[in-house]
Amino acid sequence: MLNKLAGLFKSSKESAEQLFLKEHHIQFDQVQGYIIDGIVVNELSERLAYFSNRKLSHFNDLKKLYFTAMIINEKIDLEIANQRFVARLGNTEENLLQLKQMIKKLNDYYRIFLRDK
Repeated sequence: MLNKLAGLFKSSKESAEQLFLKEHHIQFDQVQGYIIDGIVVNELSERLAYFSNRKLSHFNDLKKLYFTAMIINEKIDLEIANQRFVARLGNTEENLLQLKQMIKKLNDYYRIFLRDK
């Protein structure tokens, strides 16, 4: 009984990882994958495949995303700089900047908490 009460008090204190996820509005769902600011990022998988040169098809592999992010960001920046957006993906400057921010949040999470494990 005492151990259960002690466990309740221990679990009420959030870890640094939990605080990071909460602060950056990141959730993980077993079925849908990562959810950032209420957006299921795997719904953007077609856009991810395009910008990663077909190296990635979903956001669940954070290690692969981390190492492919430079290519993705360069292609996004190029599309924004040229103001020539891929219409079939529905790209606009606003949603591309949002995609870059989501990738940055996931990469920061991977770099800080998962990379060395």
